Amino acid sequence: MESQLDYHTAKALLEWQIELGATEAIGDAPVNRYEAPKEAPKPKPAAPVTASAPVAADDPVAVAQAAAASAQDLAGLKAAMAGFEHCELKRGARNLVFADGNPAARIMVIGEAPGRDEDLQGRPFVGRAGQLLDRMLAAIGRDRASEVADQAVYITNILPWRPPQNRDPTPEEIAMMMPFVRRHVDLVAPQALVLMGNISCQALLGRKGITRLRGNWTEALGLPALPMFHPAYLLRNPHAKRDAWHDLLMLQARLREAKT
Repeated sequence: MESQLDYHTAKALLEWQIELGATEAIGDAPVNRYEAPKEAPKPKPAAPVTASAPVAADDPVAVAQAAAASAQDLAGLKAAMAGFEHCELKRGARNLVFADGNPAARIMVIGEAPGRDEDLQGRPFVGRAGQLLDRMLAAIGRDRASEVADQAVYITNILPWRPPQNRDPTPEEIAMMMPFVRRHVDLVAPQALVLMGNISCQALLGRKGITRLRGNWTEALGLPALPMFHPAYLLRNPHAKRDAWHDLLMLQARLREAKT
C-alpha cells in the first residue's frame, strides 16, 4: 500500500520549500530531466555566389578593373586612379604621376615607376633619365612637347606612385595597377608601344631579361611593342647606348613603314 503524507507533514515540507525560494511553478507539466534533448534544426546552406554578385571591396584587382572600365576619357582615368585607395604606395607618394606628352602621338612610351623628381613634379621622366630620354627621342625627330601627332610622343608608367627608396614594384602592386594601364592604352590608341626596362616588360609581356628582349619587336595589348633599355640603365652603363641607338632606328623605321 502506497504511503501518504499527513496534512501537517505535507504543510511543513511546503513551507520549507518556500523558505528555500521555490515560490512559483515554472511549468504546467513535469519535466523529465533524463530524456535525451532534441537536436536543434540544422541551418540551411547559404545560397551559392553567382557571377552577378557585387565586386568584393577587398579585392584590389577587381576594384581597379571596375574603376578603369568606368573611365570614358583620360581625365576620367586620372580621376579613377587618384581615387584608388588599395595601393599602399599612394600613402607615401607626394603626387600621382599620370602621363606627359601628346595623347595623339603615334608612340606611347611605358616606363616603370616614378623616381624622386617625378614624384615631386607629378610628371614621368623628368629627372636625369628623363632628360636622356628626351635627347634619345629628339634624335629620331620626336618631342613630348610637340602638338604635331607625327612628331609627338606620349609617356606614362606602369605605376603612378613612387616606391620607397626607388625599389622595384612588387608583383601585387603591378597586378592591381595593370587594369589602369590597359585602359590607358585603349584610350590613347597609339600605333606602337615602347617598353622601357624590365618592369614594363614583366607587366606587359610576362617576361624579364631586357638584354635579351631589347631590339626585338613583339606584341603587347594587341599592339606592336619594342622593349628598350631604360634610360636610367644607360646612365649606369654608357656602353649600352649603342644598342639603344640601334633600337631607336628600328622604331623610326617601323613608324615610317606604317605611314606609307
